[in-house]
Amino acid sequence: MDFAELARRRYSVRKFEERPLEKETLDAILKVGMYAPTAKNLQPQRIPVLTEQEQLEALDGCTGCRFGAPAALLVCYDKDACWKRERYDAKPSGETDAAIVTTHMMLEAASLGVGTTWVMHFDPDAVRRTFALPEHYEPAALLVMGYPAPDAQPSPMHEASLPEEQLIFRGSF
Repeated sequence: MDFAELARRRYSVRKFEERPLEKETLDAILKVGMYAPTAKNLQPQRIPVLTEQEQLEALDGCTGCRFGAPAALLVCYDKDACWKRERYDAKPSGETDAAIVTTHMMLEAASLGVGTTWVMHFDPDAVRRTFALPEHYEPAALLVMGYPAPDAQPSPMHEASLPEEQLIFRGSF
């Protein structure tokens, strides 16, 4: 399958099989996250891997959006390690870097037959407390994952898109 087809077919899985991911599969997904470009290649991503039942149950106290997935990646960035646009507005790159890393891992997972859902609906303070994150780690996203249940389906909104002319501007606005 070519990349465009992979990107089009991937959907947020909200129903998973109970079987765990193989270590090799999870390692392959994490490795692709390490290949992701980050500002100045500072690689500020810090990714706790949650696969133990106790960790997953603890995660359920931080979000209602695990959907029974047997694994989750808690994608954080180190606020002290990310690049900052000092010359202009000092905006840190961490959130963008974490999003790029998460996207790479999400698409690699899809290429391996692993379903994911990118979760932003979580309590960051609860995540910090529950997983004892260092103060300079900022939780940016959860990537819950596992093998899709046989009856898993994309949301009816999966194929919906705004018209191209509302999203892409060629020439002037």
